[in-house]
Amino acid sequence: MDDNGHLQPEEDQELHSKTPISGLYENWFMDYASYVILERAVPAVEDGLKPVQRRILHALNEMDDGRFNKVANVIGSTMQYHPHGDASIYDAIVNIGQKELLFDTQGNWGHIHTGDSAAAGRYIEVRLSKFGKEVVFNDDTTEWQMSYDGRKREPVTLPVKFPLLLALGVEGIAVGLSTKVLPHNFCELLEASIDILKGKDFEIYPDFQTGGLIDVSNYNDGQRGGKVRVRARIEEEDKKMLVIRDIPFGVTTTSLCDSIVKANDAGKIKIKKVEDNTAAEVEIHVHLATGVSPDITMDALYAFTDCEVSISPNACVIVDEKPQFISVKDVLRESTDQTVHLLKREQEIRKFELLEKILYGSLEKIFIENRIYRDIEEAETFEAVIQIIDKGLEPFKPQFYREITEEDIVALTEIRIKRISKYDAFRADELMRKWEAELAETEDNLANIVRFAIDYFRELLRKYGKGRERRTEIRMFNQIAANVVAANNQKLYVNRADGFIGFGLKKDEYVMDCSDIDDIIVFRADGTCLVTKIQDKVFVGKDIIHCEVFVKNNERKVYNLIYVDGKTGVSYVKRFQITSVTRDREYPLTQGTPKSRITYFSANDNGEAETITVNLQAQSKAKIKQFDFDFSKIAIKNRSAMGNIMTKYPVRKITFKNAGVSTLGGADIWFDRVIGRLNRDERGTHLGNFGPTDLILVIYKDGTYELTSFDLTNHYEPNLIESLTKFSPDTIITAVYYDGNQKVHYIKRFMIETSTVDKKFLFISDSKGSKLLLASVDQRPRLKLTIQRAVKGDFETEELLAETMVDVRGWRAIGNKINAVKIKEAVWLEPLEVPDPEPEVQPDEPLEEEAVVTEETLAATVDTTEPADLTPQRDDAQPEQAAPESPEGEKPRIYPKKTPPPSNENQLGLFE
Repeated sequence: MDDNGHLQPEEDQELHSKTPISGLYENWFMDYASYVILERAVPAVEDGLKPVQRRILHALNEMDDGRFNKVANVIGSTMQYHPHGDASIYDAIVNIGQKELLFDTQGNWGHIHTGDSAAAGRYIEVRLSKFGKEVVFNDDTTEWQMSYDGRKREPVTLPVKFPLLLALGVEGIAVGLSTKVLPHNFCELLEASIDILKGKDFEIYPDFQTGGLIDVSNYNDGQRGGKVRVRARIEEEDKKMLVIRDIPFGVTTTSLCDSIVKANDAGKIKIKKVEDNTAAEVEIHVHLATGVSPDITMDALYAFTDCEVSISPNACVIVDEKPQFISVKDVLRESTDQTVHLLKREQEIRKFELLEKILYGSLEKIFIENRIYRDIEEAETFEAVIQIIDKGLEPFKPQFYREITEEDIVALTEIRIKRISKYDAFRADELMRKWEAELAETEDNLANIVRFAIDYFRELLRKYGKGRERRTEIRMFNQIAANVVAANNQKLYVNRADGFIGFGLKKDEYVMDCSDIDDIIVFRADGTCLVTKIQDKVFVGKDIIHCEVFVKNNERKVYNLIYVDGKTGVSYVKRFQITSVTRDREYPLTQGTPKSRITYFSANDNGEAETITVNLQAQSKAKIKQFDFDFSKIAIKNRSAMGNIMTKYPVRKITFKNAGVSTLGGADIWFDRVIGRLNRDERGTHLGNFGPTDLILVIYKDGTYELTSFDLTNHYEPNLIESLTKFSPDTIITAVYYDGNQKVHYIKRFMIETSTVDKKFLFISDSKGSKLLLASVDQRPRLKLTIQRAVKGDFETEELLAETMVDVRGWRAIGNKINAVKIKEAVWLEPLEVPDPEPEVQPDEPLEEEAVVTEETLAATVDTTEPADLTPQRDDAQPEQAAPESPEGEKPRIYPKKTPPPSNENQLGLFE
């Protein structure tokens, strides 16, 4: 700085060369983020490996001598290439070893089911598997770089000839991004690679070592935004116990049991205890509480525990030294192209090696058979020796694929006299022909490299595919409504006068059991209803006449209501459903005029229509002051409908007279075989219209049948079901089965004689090896059999009518033998139509006397009570909903009468 305070030129230049702290931070952060992404967390698309995994494999390959190595030694060797601590290397080795693909392991490597950790590195051993050696390594096609300290070389990427990234899966968190590629099935990946080379379309889905069930409907090819749902495989051992056989990916048996206990403590499910009996295979016993449905508990386990988990994949890989988000299909295509490229390079290298072998073998033969080695005896210098040999080879040079170099001639001079003296021309020619055949094969492979790659994948599938079949079953899952399957862990109480409901009002009126996630619907005397979330205590309005758990979209629930309009004093009657509402919003059930009030109310679970007695006030002008009214006379409308006029006169009281039957008819039920569940949404096969006492007949592939209810919470395993239909006492089951004890095939026809529900009955032989071939519930089934009648005879095909082969007998009957040594194929044909029954001829009977109608008899048949005015009074009222007709040829079903429920719960009457 000068005397005037100005900076000298050198000082000014130094000041401007300094970088601000903010700039340093930006540069350092970007360098760090790039390093973490490229060198630690995200795999490369070429070999599907993170750097630590690649260095572990390289170190193992360098150490490989066929014997097992202590993992501690492998960690030490890997640290020559990986500039990080030993803990990360150990974790990566254990992770690869537990996937049982690239490593052969020895010792305690932990347990993927229970979550038990592996032993310390000094106790466990590892070596490369045969598969790993074959598909991962090839020094000739590997691109090398110097290690971090410059002392050794390491591969940039390994020449992997297999979609390793998709087979192993990967998960990593970097700076600003993450990656999660789910593991896929070994065999399916190879088959998909073959399809890619053939130009066919393909699909690949995740497959986990832990097995279980997976719904891939939203997989989205493993890209961001996709999701898969994974479930444990739960079997019903009996009505008191469920058994978990497989667990979801990323869950251990310990964490699963903890989640079940936690759900039980929270009251979401009701169980006695959980036992973890897992050894080599998963086996968790869930003992149910008394009176608890196994099907509902199974759904509750999926809804409230780790028996179902949702996984969001995010395929991010390094492509051209940049992270990219791509689909698993693109990853597989990149891997397949990489494999073809590597195979081509290997064949080109092999071709060069064979050409060199043939060239040197030819030179050696010419050198020895033409005795050129004798011409060099007089040479005084090495240069003269080279010239003499070169001159002797001159006539033969045109037959070689390249020019003969000095190095080639020097190699001839190194042949020992002993080898020359023992030279076998015939053996040399045989070796030359072998090399030429190999060269021709290699050139053919190069000319048809796609075919060669397909054969390579097929060979991998043949050698290593056994035992690597899919473990996770792909299946569509149903959406489980948590409020439907949640256990009733609370009690609903109501304070009608003050207008409070909740599970904390223990001194007030008890209504029903409920769960702490239920919605409650409340009806008030002023003609208002609302739905609110259950709480400890919540105010919903005074003068509550009815409250209960609200089930959304329940079309079987019908409310019968009579109200007095506050403006006109007219009493209206209506029937309505409430299927969906906005929570905590009040809905008027009357015309909304002030002082309107409900005078009668009932809630009916199956659309029942009761009969009531209406008493008018004594001072009214009505001639008939008491009459009965049947709710079945009016149609079911929506909640906003005004209703029909019941009477224009003041009502003194309304009393319940007798219960009625359902006006909704039966419920139409469908069976969705994909998810194995019943539904009313018209998905799958229509089973029919079901009344309260109807049942479902299930025939299983193991030769048992079962009668079940048509409850929508029932579980049916699609893979185990031979037939599922609506049960009729007249149903005839036709079955073809094999008796393992007698080594004979039988056919039998029988009717269901048992009445026990939810119990399986075996209708074939119980001897070992017995199996059911076919079962049908058609009345006149036809059967096509391809059979062998003699031991060495030809197979014959016959079409048979089952009713001509065997009579209908009891379900325990053995049936009739099928005259066949072996049945190659048995299939059902289109059944015969059932003929219409002939009308019965009635005998001639004398006609009854014609009844004489008199004034007395006419008066006795006329109802003298004042008829209710059922004329609709509003244009916006919904059209009447007619009751569904009975199926053709079936008599209308009559339901048993019900005893009237207590008036303070389901009905509200207006009394004196």
